[in-house]
Amino acid sequence: MTTFHPEAMRYASTTLLILGAGFALAPITPAAAALVGGALIALTVGNPWQSRTRTWTHQLLPLAVVGLGADMNLRAVAKAGLHGLGYTAISILLVLALGWWLARLMKVERDAGVLISVGTAICGGSAIAAVAPVLRAKEHEISIALATVFLLNAVALVIFPPIGHAAGLGQEAFGLWSALAIHDTSSVVGAGLAYGPRALEVATTVKLARALWIVPLTLGIGWLVARRNEASGDDPPVKKPWFIAGFLVMAALVTFVPELHAPGHLVAAIARRVLVLTLFLIGAGLSREALRSVGLRPFMQGLVLWLLVGSMGLAAVKLGMLTTG
Repeated sequence: MTTFHPEAMRYASTTLLILGAGFALAPITPAAAALVGGALIALTVGNPWQSRTRTWTHQLLPLAVVGLGADMNLRAVAKAGLHGLGYTAISILLVLALGWWLARLMKVERDAGVLISVGTAICGGSAIAAVAPVLRAKEHEISIALATVFLLNAVALVIFPPIGHAAGLGQEAFGLWSALAIHDTSSVVGAGLAYGPRALEVATTVKLARALWIVPLTLGIGWLVARRNEASGDDPPVKKPWFIAGFLVMAALVTFVPELHAPGHLVAAIARRVLVLTLFLIGAGLSREALRSVGLRPFMQGLVLWLLVGSMGLAAVKLGMLTTG
């Protein structure tokens, strides 16, 4: 049986990590591919730089979230969000409550369960990226949550338009439903585009308005984590979500200073690539032991939660309980 010298393996894994990081920064690379690529490297040849990649992950995640704020038009978000303020808040709270209940029922690790619930409730990977630093979630918890959301997101992009047609949804109704039940904004846009121009318009504005709820949710989770630590007596340091303030400042600058619109799009594009690079590094932080300890329970939580959210959202839109105007 052929054996490889440790130094040769270390050189090979380092080379693959460098190449993988460069691949993650390429505009054509989807987020899911970067996450899976990093995980494959870690689980096959290993990651000799785990401590460094973990540090880089914690540094890059908040910076990416700040940069994503440059793609938010607060005027459009406010216009779309004020009409549906009530049902948006109620639906987010309902999804979080269902996610918490399912996580306890399925005995999912606490932080992994929170990340999956947050990703389902608001806007997938972006919400997970914002909340993970506040929770100080472990790399394997972030990886599992992201992988679950990305997989279900890809499925939704394919199956939602046919389901919408079969259910007899008009374009406005479909746009609203997809914004409520599809995780990531990119797939919401894709599904809306496939359904029609009005569906795309409604889906995009409602999803962007929903995405802004990342701000109060992250602040609220930070407060709860601090209270939990205080009650337990451990009192470890809680990471202050300074990047949420940066997200809002970036969004405000791009919204209210017209000269910054074009640079803002560039900053947001760079931030999305930094986020994809970060997902690659998160995947590279995985280990076989961590995956064995997690098992399939987080994925089952995410699947059941998504099915509940999708079916209840479809029923509410079909019955006219939720409208855009």
